[in-house]
Amino acid sequence: MATLASEAQRPGMSTFERYLTLWVALCIVAGIGLGSLMPGLFATIAAAELARVNLVVAVLIWLMIVPMLLKIDLRAIGSVRQHWKGVGVTLFINWAVKPFSMAALGAFFIGWLFAPLLPAGEGPSYIAGLILLAAAPCTAMVFVWSNLCDGEPTYTLSQVALNDVLMVFLFAPLVALLLGVAAVTVPWDTLLISVGLYIVVPVIVAQVIRRGVLASGGQPALDRLLAKLGPVSLVALLATLVLLFGFQGEQILARPLVIALLAVPILIQVYLNAGLAYWLSRRFGVAWCVAAPAALIGASNFFELAVAAAISLFGLNSGAALATVVGVLVEVPVMLSVVSIVKRTRGWYERSAAA
Repeated sequence: MATLASEAQRPGMSTFERYLTLWVALCIVAGIGLGSLMPGLFATIAAAELARVNLVVAVLIWLMIVPMLLKIDLRAIGSVRQHWKGVGVTLFINWAVKPFSMAALGAFFIGWLFAPLLPAGEGPSYIAGLILLAAAPCTAMVFVWSNLCDGEPTYTLSQVALNDVLMVFLFAPLVALLLGVAAVTVPWDTLLISVGLYIVVPVIVAQVIRRGVLASGGQPALDRLLAKLGPVSLVALLATLVLLFGFQGEQILARPLVIALLAVPILIQVYLNAGLAYWLSRRFGVAWCVAAPAALIGASNFFELAVAAAISLFGLNSGAALATVVGVLVEVPVMLSVVSIVKRTRGWYERSAAA
């Protein structure tokens, strides 16, 4: 457990990480601009597919995810008992509330209220993208959010490790169930390939590398490796955003109203789930240092997997892919606002809990 305790120490935020929202915004603008200026180049990159999975995006997502997964010791699941109330709240939000509430919000806003304003026949595809976005709890950016709000690091590690394991078994059937409700045919083989590529294989690769490094050089060697790979992960994230928004640049510029309408259920979803997780944590007497990351984990999405699954299932230029990309557009600034809210309300939370 000494190794786990060492890993649980919260890393310092670099200047680059603190201004992540700015870099994300610049990459979004750059992606849209480059996609409009060089559509041929992005079309060539988009055509590099295997089993409907874009190879360039897959490599970038691996470069983004694996360094994050190297931080996770799956033995951290054993420490769940220390924070079982917070874990229970987050599991309830992630798996029993968020996917179903997004399906309901998508059906209400996209399938009914906004339907006259959207392109005819594309509503189900947009709803499918929203469902894919909500069905995968965040596993990478959670470390950033937890660090920003001074969250309990052992809880964060435990929750992410547990979500990774659960996602392997629950993501595909949950998405299949909800997409079936949304009247979208689910190609199980493609969906399972996506789960394997973006969850199972990266987790295995990361654990193999992690154990090898720890065996040869101990925790200092792993810390050095993580320090070297940290910038690689962030650059891969930003490069992925440039590509994704380059692929969707024409649609984004051509459909600003669609983007705005799709953002509505996503925004409501984030604040609804964060608020519910935060409120339930207070009701159950969860310490604020656990409640804060619980709210953030409960509200955030594994958008890398959602985008990849949407591209694999429905294609790069589909409404589902566009909906998940809108999730990327909304995710970082909105989650930063949630971080600000939970930090500003700490005094209220702890007074209420004490009462």
